[in-house]
Amino acid sequence: MRRERGRKGRKRICSFCVDKVEGIDYKEINRLRRYITERGKILPRRISGNCARHQRQLTVAIKRARQIALLPYTTE
Repeated sequence: MRRERGRKGRKRICSFCVDKVEGIDYKEINRLRRYITERGKILPRRISGNCARHQRQLTVAIKRARQIALLPYTTE
């Protein structure tokens, strides 16, 4: 994909690094919901703006929350 001329992408910052979060807890449902689409999919790193370390922790936390029915797998 090519970008339009003169247009630069804004560098996204990891919200977990800003808050100095060491580990992401699967019980923080409100925080995890921000990283899930309305269809129930996990947002990719390029859209959410997380660093690689926190994106991996976020994915595991969302999957754990789904497993114990704190978050839905789908909307329907």
